[in-house]
Amino acid sequence: MDVLAHVSEATGVPSDLLEGCLPVLVAAGATGRLPGRDAVEALRALGTAAAERGVPMRSLADACLLTSELTARPAEALVLGAVRRALGAYFEGYEEAQSRALRQEEQARREFIDDLLQGRADRLAERAEHFGLRFAEAYVVAVAKDAEPIAEGDPIVRRIEQALIARFGSHNILVAARDGLLVCVAPGTLAAATGEFTHHVRGSLAGEWRVGIGRPHRGPGGVVTSFREAGDAIGLGERLGLRPQVLKASDLLVFPVLLRDRDAIEDLVSTVLDPLVNARGGAGPLLETLEAVFAAQGNQTAAARRLGISTRAVTYRLERVRRLTGFSPDDPTQRFTLETAVLGARLLGWPPGPTS
Repeated sequence: MDVLAHVSEATGVPSDLLEGCLPVLVAAGATGRLPGRDAVEALRALGTAAAERGVPMRSLADACLLTSELTARPAEALVLGAVRRALGAYFEGYEEAQSRALRQEEQARREFIDDLLQGRADRLAERAEHFGLRFAEAYVVAVAKDAEPIAEGDPIVRRIEQALIARFGSHNILVAARDGLLVCVAPGTLAAATGEFTHHVRGSLAGEWRVGIGRPHRGPGGVVTSFREAGDAIGLGERLGLRPQVLKASDLLVFPVLLRDRDAIEDLVSTVLDPLVNARGGAGPLLETLEAVFAAQGNQTAAARRLGISTRAVTYRLERVRRLTGFSPDDPTQRFTLETAVLGARLLGWPPGPTS
């Protein structure tokens, strides 16, 4: 077996990456001179190829030393063998320290994110600087939810973070997984960040994904508030069956207001919509028609298209609603009451389904 084949087998480095090393060593031993520029450039190209093929630098150095050892005179070979072993120990210690530092940094990052999104304030502002956040600014949080929970080790977390950092810089964006959600924290002044985050979510997740976007708030508590708003936006979208996959908390402010006084909204729904329960076919079709008409800003043709029925059927259903409830969607005041009642009905899960 020739020298390069032996070295390749011993170190795992492909023999073609070592072809430039052996002639340099042989020439140096014969002439006592260092390699020239052409030889150095050839070795540089082989080093590039090794990196592109995923060959560790440690293995490449070990292969070069072993080649030197095998082609040297006995006394020199002993010295080179000692150098090779010493460098191997250096590499091991260095790599272990690097791995330990990376693990510690990742652990610190996970702990910081947990504390940040739960509002635990133990040296939070001081630690935030390390991760590029400055709580004097307002921050906005966007969260993405997929059909399956997103875990911290999911490749999508790192991939989207790297894409956002490449555009906005490492001291502006924080991306992590939390409670099964993909979370993005960005300065409120960086208006394009949540849009870019949504763009990458759309390209990475399946069709059932949703993105919720909180409002900008200042300080550590502001991040928590924005995080909760973003999650609540997704929750409201699911409860109400909203079609948009991207939901902004600022567009949904009416719903928390309605839910603050549950007794009042229950009374409104009962007073306005209870008469629909006794309609032929139940309240469901009439409620869906009202929702479609309100979503289309009163355009009955558009509502009919959305429901997959004729415009005449929509007109007929709205007339039945007016006769049964006494409220007409054509009257501005009555429309507001009726629309609020419909929103409340969806929030309360009204009308209740049949019980077994």
